[in-house]
Amino acid sequence: MAYDNIQVKPGAIAAIALARPDKRNALSLEMMGEIIAALRDLGERAETRVIILSGDGPVFSAGHDLKEMVGHDADACDRIFDRCTEMVQTVQQIPQPVVAQVHALATAAGCQLVASCDLAVASEAARFATPGVKIGLFCTTPMVALTRAIGRKRAMEMLLTGMTIDAVTAMEWGLVNKVVPAAQLEEATHALAQQIVEASPYTVAVGKQAFYAQIDLEQPRAYAYARGIMTRNAIAGDAQEGMSAFLEKRKPEWKGK
Repeated sequence: MAYDNIQVKPGAIAAIALARPDKRNALSLEMMGEIIAALRDLGERAETRVIILSGDGPVFSAGHDLKEMVGHDADACDRIFDRCTEMVQTVQQIPQPVVAQVHALATAAGCQLVASCDLAVASEAARFATPGVKIGLFCTTPMVALTRAIGRKRAMEMLLTGMTIDAVTAMEWGLVNKVVPAAQLEEATHALAQQIVEASPYTVAVGKQAFYAQIDLEQPRAYAYARGIMTRNAIAGDAQEGMSAFLEKRKPEWKGK
């Protein structure tokens, strides 16, 4: 599939790169549509085990393309936010983990995209913000992902002030998993992805789906749900193979089921 706004590389560790550097990787309707299509395409490939999402140029993503909102009616704006919601939900709906590789500034919907990824590795140069309040457009949809990643008070501070936080703060607050020097960003992201590749793809897919299904449930319901999932997982072929391999002190041979 050919794309105009992103670059896609299939493989066990697949890659999607935002490729509108001259527009600060602004998430236009067209670009978001391409990201959704690429995620779904890679998600359906048995060879895909992890997807790394990165950005080309000086900025990871500056958020929505404001030119698509200025002078347009409610229907046009609704299409933009609907597609953005579909994009970030697709990140979490596909079976493979999506790892954000953040080299620079991620703001507004760009910050939302990072917060929606399953994991994130950031360069020391990365920065994060939801500055919509400064231009009269509160970052309401980014708020959904941000609040779930870093909690209420910290999210409200970013949302109400438009403040920019550095990579270390983002890690301390839970927005990213680790921070590394810029020269080590790609290597560190791939090392994290490789750890996931070594696990059973079936088990990873089950675990990712279960994580998002239980996260907002009350604890008794979460346990009831998780218990059923873990029982079905335990009798699956890869779990039986993995447990047997552990007991026999050998490397497991995954079948993906």
